[in-house]
Amino acid sequence: MSLLLAMFGFSLAMSITPGPVNMVIISSGVNYGFIRTLPFVSGATIGFTLLLATIGLGLYQAIEIYPQLLRYVAIPGSIYVAYTGYQIAAAPTNHADIERIQEPRFYQGFLLQWLNPKAWIACLSGVSIFSSSDNHSNLLTFTLIYFLVCYISLSIWAIAGDRARLLLESHYRRKIFNRSMGSLLIICAVYLVYGQAFKA
Repeated sequence: MSLLLAMFGFSLAMSITPGPVNMVIISSGVNYGFIRTLPFVSGATIGFTLLLATIGLGLYQAIEIYPQLLRYVAIPGSIYVAYTGYQIAAAPTNHADIERIQEPRFYQGFLLQWLNPKAWIACLSGVSIFSSSDNHSNLLTFTLIYFLVCYISLSIWAIAGDRARLLLESHYRRKIFNRSMGSLLIICAVYLVYGQAFKA
């Protein structure tokens, strides 16, 4: 039971805390509402879960041997995060223009997790703590727990964005919000590049 609680606590801490995916979700919730954000939430959850399973089933050993692999993920991943931040910052704020632009899609949520350095770090940390190379039962349990916790956590961010729409109805307020969230994503991307690509 203590192991399950530890898995739950780790999954919750990693899923609910702010990161690139959460910022996109709350921005989408503000601009498009909860229902239209759910496909992105589903893609992000499934993408992360598959990344976790892939690392746990063998990629972890390859990264231990070749740690520079993380750098090859960090640079294009951070560029993609920065590009997503730019899209949010430059997004239109008039209701008519918002309706003409497609909300974040399932594949974008999936792709963002695989290009998100934070997701890789979370997976590597989780696998190192909760799995072993000779027994995959703990990895399976951890993956299932993470899937449920991640889906609920990301949905909470989408609900928060949807509720915040009431406070951001004016064109000016939504513009400030979009630019703030986009700028935070770009700053996050710069930090991730620095942390993974340039530190020894």
